[in-house]
Amino acid sequence: MTEKTASCVPANAVPVLAEAFNGLLADVFALYLKTKNFHWHVAGPQFRSLHLLFDEQAGEIVAMTDELAERVRKIGGRTLTSIGDVARRQSVVDNDAESVAAADMVKELADDNAKLAATLRSVRALCDEHGDIPSVGMLETYMDEAEKRTWFLNASLAS
Repeated sequence: MTEKTASCVPANAVPVLAEAFNGLLADVFALYLKTKNFHWHVAGPQFRSLHLLFDEQAGEIVAMTDELAERVRKIGGRTLTSIGDVARRQSVVDNDAESVAAADMVKELADDNAKLAATLRSVRALCDEHGDIPSVGMLETYMDEAEKRTWFLNASLAS
């Protein structure tokens, strides 16, 4: 059941958009935790620079969560309810390895951020299709941030 809101989104689009946003939100949470995990466990010659980069990027990623969840609520949908809900919906693959080489961490996060940018583009197109213009601008900003994180990570691999 959806709530009555002042949103520009047609009622029949709410379930479709809420589902897309919740999948995106699950990926954002999964990527945040992976980025923090790598921040906590990075080692090697690039320790300091990667430790700081991962922490900065984790902050950017977690900052997205509230705005994404609130947008779902604004249009009348329901958001994620638990870690189990995140696990069922996420497409970002967890990394539970006890030891990961720094270069592998960087490569994995670069790939995950590129995948997130693609998901953001997909959700943005869905919002555009359903007339959810306020979400379009928000998602475009997040796409730019994901592409910047990908660029920074790939540049770290080149050094």
